[in-house]
Amino acid sequence: MTNKLIVIPARYGSKRFPGKPLAKIAGKEMLLRVYENALLSSKSFNGVSVVVATEDERIVEFCKTHNMECVLTSPDCESSAKRVLEAVKKVDVKPDFVINLHGDYPLCPPWVISDILQSYELDKEIEVATACVQLDWKELDDLRKKKQENPYTGTTCVMDNNMDACWFSKAIIPSMKDEAELRKIADVSPIYRHVGIYGYKPASLEEGAYEKIEGLEQLRFIENNIKVRMVIVDYKEYGNVKGIDSEDDLSKAEEFLKNHGEFL
Repeated sequence: MTNKLIVIPARYGSKRFPGKPLAKIAGKEMLLRVYENALLSSKSFNGVSVVVATEDERIVEFCKTHNMECVLTSPDCESSAKRVLEAVKKVDVKPDFVINLHGDYPLCPPWVISDILQSYELDKEIEVATACVQLDWKELDDLRKKKQENPYTGTTCVMDNNMDACWFSKAIIPSMKDEAELRKIADVSPIYRHVGIYGYKPASLEEGAYEKIEGLEQLRFIENNIKVRMVIVDYKEYGNVKGIDSEDDLSKAEEFLKNHGEFL
């Protein structure tokens, strides 16, 4: 049996949104929602643990109060990947496979996390697995509209015949030479949006040149010749929900829960 660990990086000292992990959505703290979703996603698998990784004692105390596993990490971790790696070094049982589940993604459907765990269960040779969702034409149009306001919102990806990623970009890839014709013959576009949940075998890698240019951590794997297995997921009726970036997103999340209900 392999040991699998879901690490939830939760930084209290966000400059844009201080204390974000403990902000409440419909009366429940965001971090607690993420933790419960992680537990729910792992119920069907053996050997899966969940731990929060934070730099702040306030989150440590919150976790103790709610019986959540937690490790204290350095405030100098400049990325979630580095915080996860430090957490892995501090846990008692060293995992074979780690999932990095962002602490500001409380509306991630549990089955999306389960699909990544399942991909590793089916192929233990996988070094990295991450999720993507195929966009229908309306979703693609919406993404283009958002990119007019902020070109760096949303990441797309292309993959080979083995479902391994060829590239990730903040640009919409691939470009479509005959888009009008494609819209006539297909209900969905050929564009896949990356979902920022990763599962991988723990490793310490140096920042890549294209990673720095695009601002995308996942390019580090490709630049180090590590295959990234893409797992196509289905959000079902929940749509393409996003993480919490600002206080304004809290009310949007509450509206979402009002319309769709709780996962638990």
